[in-house]
Amino acid sequence: MTTSLPSPASLTDLSVGFPDGTIEPEYEVKLALDPDPASVFTHLEPEDRAYWSRARAFVQDEVLNVIDTYWDRGDYPLHLVRKMGELDLLRDGISVDGFPPMSKMAAGLVNMEISRGDGSLGTVLAVQGGLALRSIALCGSEEQKLRLLPVLARGEEYGAFALTEPTHGSDSVALETTAVRTEGGILLNGEKKWIGNGSIGGTTVVWARAEDQQVHGYLVQQDSPGYTATTIDGKASLRAIWQAHIRLENVFVRAEDELPGARSFKDTARVLLATRLGVAWSAVGHAAACYETAVQYAAQRKQFGRPLAASQIVQERLARMQSELATMQLMVVQMTRLDEAKALSPAQASLAKFTCTRTARSIAANARDLLGGNGILVGNRVARHMADIEAIHTYEGTETVQALIIGRSITGISAFN
Repeated sequence: MTTSLPSPASLTDLSVGFPDGTIEPEYEVKLALDPDPASVFTHLEPEDRAYWSRARAFVQDEVLNVIDTYWDRGDYPLHLVRKMGELDLLRDGISVDGFPPMSKMAAGLVNMEISRGDGSLGTVLAVQGGLALRSIALCGSEEQKLRLLPVLARGEEYGAFALTEPTHGSDSVALETTAVRTEGGILLNGEKKWIGNGSIGGTTVVWARAEDQQVHGYLVQQDSPGYTATTIDGKASLRAIWQAHIRLENVFVRAEDELPGARSFKDTARVLLATRLGVAWSAVGHAAACYETAVQYAAQRKQFGRPLAASQIVQERLARMQSELATMQLMVVQMTRLDEAKALSPAQASLAKFTCTRTARSIAANARDLLGGNGILVGNRVARHMADIEAIHTYEGTETVQALIIGRSITGISAFN
């Protein structure tokens, strides 16, 4: 690792030298503690560890010192997105000509680490690499891949994925945006909502129902006539990425900008299946941030004449959080191994997301409570991550949808209708 990681034993040193009385110290809660209680990450391949180290150095050196301000103001730090591209952290494991190999394990570790730094940047990775870039890689023509994959991977152009509609979220298979053939191309009409990167310029992968009543994919430039994107304000989560409400009014798409491999919702589902495991990795990153913040704060915060960490109940809380974090780590590593062996089922991907986002919520709530009133301050990390976990708990399939997928695999009976 490029970042020096203190051992848990050295955390007791953080409580030394603070003045007693009414002056509250500045708490250092942003050190990278690298918790791995079950030694899950001990035997990583060197190439995978190199990606992880690069992501961690980026988070420690360039993200944590600025992200609170961007998140608090609702600003989008596009310079950090471009830097992620320069560091080859945007691909989510997708093969792109001219780029070195990136395994699924490396992609998961990067996703975890970026989310440990900030959920908005984790969502950038999910949108740019996991959804937009993956849609083109899986469903695009050779010309489309050559033209768009390198610039998206380097962060030189921004990509969006427009599936969700104002009235179709969990039932996105019933989307109502239409694609009608006209001379030389296709006309798109409809609305999309919650589209990350949909209002900043770039390419949007729009999913629409064609005249054959199947869902197809189209590459739409955001400066196209009839494409209107309004950035959604008032968010309490993922405040450092802009998401858009998009209106498509007779947007003309050239025939060569239709994704030839996107011929039905099954093709859309292929993209979503791959990203579902990425959301589970993201949840691990959020949980790790909350856990390591709680550990550091407990060592420094004094109450009743001693550090919080000297209290039995606080140690029990930390032990519970560590146990939950280890459970998440074990699950994502195992599921990723299955994915690398092409043996991951949709139900297993759903199980990973279902378990990890629920567990991340538990760890965040525990950490928030442990920090007391300081737990709601954005600068102390936990409140920001706690809010952002609410978003990942919902997107790429809500908890209820994941439960129904898992339940169908258990019983053999579909309860969707």
